[in-house]
Amino acid sequence: MSTETIKLDTAHSLRNIFGPKEEYLRLAEAKLDLKIVNRGSVLRISGAEANVARAKKLFERLVADCKKGYSIDKYTFGLVLEDAIRDESEEKADILAENRIEVPSKKRFITPRTPGQIKYVKAIREHDIVFSIGPAGTGKTYLAMAAAVSYFTRGEVGRMILARPAVEAGEKLGFLPGDIAQKVSPYLRPLYDALYEMMDINKIRRNIETGLIELAPLAFMRGRSLNDAFIILDEAQNTTSEQMKMFLTRLGFNSKVIVTGDITQIDLPSNRPSGLIEVQHILKGVHGVKFCYLTQHDVVRHEIVQKIVQAYARDKKQA
Repeated sequence: MSTETIKLDTAHSLRNIFGPKEEYLRLAEAKLDLKIVNRGSVLRISGAEANVARAKKLFERLVADCKKGYSIDKYTFGLVLEDAIRDESEEKADILAENRIEVPSKKRFITPRTPGQIKYVKAIREHDIVFSIGPAGTGKTYLAMAAAVSYFTRGEVGRMILARPAVEAGEKLGFLPGDIAQKVSPYLRPLYDALYEMMDINKIRRNIETGLIELAPLAFMRGRSLNDAFIILDEAQNTTSEQMKMFLTRLGFNSKVIVTGDITQIDLPSNRPSGLIEVQHILKGVHGVKFCYLTQHDVVRHEIVQKIVQAYARDKKQA
C-alpha cells in the first residue's frame, strides 16, 4: 500500500476536474482500485503504488489540460483515465494538442477524442475534399463545423456554406406550415445547433445577414461556383447520385469541402440509390479526395448511444 498527497492548482476549476458531486473522483477510485479523499484543493490517494502513481499523472494532466483551455466532461475524463491506466498520458496529450481545433467560444478548443476522429481532423487539414462516413454520435458534423469556424475566423476562407438535403422523411414538405424558408428550417437545425456552440450568436447573425455564413438546402447549390469557402454537406446519405455530382462540382478556388453521412440511415425512396454510397467507388483513389470511416468506437455522445449503435450492428449481422 502507498499513500500520496497531491495539491492541485486552485487557480483553475476543481469542479471541472472532479465532476459534479465528485463523480469523476469516484470513477477514478473504481477504475484504479484506490481510495481518494478530497480536502479542498488537496487529494489524499491510497492504494497500490503503481495505481497511486497513475492517479497522480491523471490529475496532473487534467490540471494541465484545464490551463490550456480544455473542457473536461465525463467522456473526456474517461479517456484520460484510460490513458493513465495504460501509462500513455503524455503521448496521448501531445497527439490531442497537435490536433485540437481552436474556435472563438468559451470552449476555446474542440479536441478529437478517438483515433478515428484524430485521422478525420488530419484529413480535413490535408485534403480539399473529405468524406466522413459513420454512425450517429461519432462527431462527423461537429468536427467539420469546428474546422469550418476555425478556418473562417482565421481568415483562411471568406465564407462558410452549410448545406443539407431536404429529404421528406415521413412528412411532405408541402403539408408543413409556412413559406419555403420555414419549411426547410427544421432540416438545417442541427447545423445551427453546432454553429451556436462555437461562435457568438450576434456574430453568427451578422455574418448570416451579410451572406458570409450561409445555411441552405442542397438544391440551392445548383448552378453556383463556390470560391474562397469552407463548404459542409451534412446528411449526405440522402443525396441522389445526380445531387452528389452536382454538389461536388461546385468546388471553386481556395475552397474546402466536407461531406458527412451515415449510410445506415438512408431516407431516400428504395428505388433511388444513395449518392454517398455510389461516390465511394467513383472517387476511390482520386488525388485530393479522402474517405474517413468512423465506427461505433468513435461515438462520443452519452455512453448509452455507443451501446445502441453496437446493438443495431449486432442485429444487422444476425439478420
